[in-house]
Amino acid sequence: MSASGWDALGGRAPRTVDVDGVPVGRGSLVRLRPREGGDVFDSALAGEKAIVESLHEDVDGDVHLTVVLEADPGRDLGVARQPGHRFFFTPAEVEPLGPHSGHSILVAGIGNVFLADDGFGVEVARLLAQRELPPGVKVADFGIRGMDLAYELQEDYDAAVLVDAVPRGQEPGTLYVIEPDLDGTEPSLDAHAMDPVKVLGLARALGSLPPRVLVVGCEPAVRLDPAGEDLAMELSAPVKAATQEAVGLVETVLEELLRDNRQEETS
Repeated sequence: MSASGWDALGGRAPRTVDVDGVPVGRGSLVRLRPREGGDVFDSALAGEKAIVESLHEDVDGDVHLTVVLEADPGRDLGVARQPGHRFFFTPAEVEPLGPHSGHSILVAGIGNVFLADDGFGVEVARLLAQRELPPGVKVADFGIRGMDLAYELQEDYDAAVLVDAVPRGQEPGTLYVIEPDLDGTEPSLDAHAMDPVKVLGLARALGSLPPRVLVVGCEPAVRLDPAGEDLAMELSAPVKAATQEAVGLVETVLEELLRDNRQEETS
């Protein structure tokens, strides 16, 4: 590939693309209008309502929309980048069904579901994916895929909310909202665990971080060694009980972030 091709791969797709005078971006509701002469999937998807999950720009500078069907019961699988639940269309193949919110926030559930309470963030992400969240909010389960999260944070988000088990010495099930201090953080990854601060350090080293990064954490009751032989796929009782409260807390954090963004736009 030429040098200009590699430069293009390192670029960032635009936040929105103009479709018939309407900005379309992450979270936009659209109706699919596939081009004539497409394949069987195009015929099956024609006329369906979909939500834009992301925008991508190829090496030729063309923008493509990744969408998930509004009526797909496995829509969260598409957001998690599972084949069969996410589809790709050009801007000319969609019809906007409403204005773009103008905001873009990532909610990332992280943790290891095989290590008891370390799976807190994954469970909260699962619950959030079933709820109606504001347009422009993307919820994804990253598990222990630190590199995937670091690269996802290179997208043009206004803010990111990481959800994780956070031991701070309080009663199990205690919830926290933390704005991490990344000064002096060295970028590194552990193949068997995810340290959110180190992942954020890696994301910053790769190029950028969202202007605001918050962590919604929960005090664990059971902590297992990632290098050990013990496995436990169940959350402890206090942490399990805290997941529903955490869903409400994340929604409150999102409301505050969106309000702050609107105030900045009007100031």
